[in-house]
Amino acid sequence: MEDKDVQMETVSVNDTVTETPDNTPADNTEVAELTEKLAELNDKYLRVAAELENTRRRAALDAESRARNRAMGVAEKILPVMDAVQAALKHSPDDEGIKSMARALDAAFAQIGIVKVESIGAVMNPVFHNAVQVVPVSDGVKPNTVVEELQTGYMFGDTVMRTAMVVVAK
Repeated sequence: MEDKDVQMETVSVNDTVTETPDNTPADNTEVAELTEKLAELNDKYLRVAAELENTRRRAALDAESRARNRAMGVAEKILPVMDAVQAALKHSPDDEGIKSMARALDAAFAQIGIVKVESIGAVMNPVFHNAVQVVPVSDGVKPNTVVEELQTGYMFGDTVMRTAMVVVAK
């Protein structure tokens, strides 16, 4: 077997052909530069991917918020109807038509996620209650307790749509 000088061909970044018998410091520098460039491009890619995911998440949250606000706007327009039905029910508690309407509205509110603020017997809480009248404490009633509800309050999820107008014992 004859020994021959083996020469390797490598292609540099600027597409020129150079012949080197082994790894020289120039090749090591070029590999280091390319490795650094690869790491830099990978970092940029990861940042762009993260930004895209954040944008998608923000868009989904914005869409959910808009839908929630629209539902609350519609519900707020229906609250006076519910108040009228409740007033009619107080005036005529035995009227089956009014009872049926009240049940239908309650069911619709429940499907939407609107719930009444429970007031009577509860401790006055300014987040949920608007005290419009104060009465002296009577037997068995603790101070700062709601004794009467003049207008029902409603919540949509964890948001108070309308505070309840109440009478509080002092």
